[in-house]
Amino acid sequence: MIGSFLAAIIVGGIAGWLAEKVMKSDMGVLMNIILGVVGAIVLSLILRLTGLGSGASATFSWEYLIVGFVGACLLIFIVRLFRR
Repeated sequence: MIGSFLAAIIVGGIAGWLAEKVMKSDMGVLMNIILGVVGAIVLSLILRLTGLGSGASATFSWEYLIVGFVGACLLIFIVRLFRR
């Protein structure tokens, strides 16, 4: 359980960092981790509800990294919509 939690933080941090670079935002390390993990959770839920995916598990996998990255990009996009 602790291993999967640490994996989620590490992979979420990588996904958030990649999203930060692609979206050209400056959020910081803690926000990168939060964006990556929350983005993966939200996008996994959306994919499951629409029947498009089984959802990513909280272990180190390419699926979790991709879902976290796309989810974090979507979250950054949504935040920018409300800031304007």
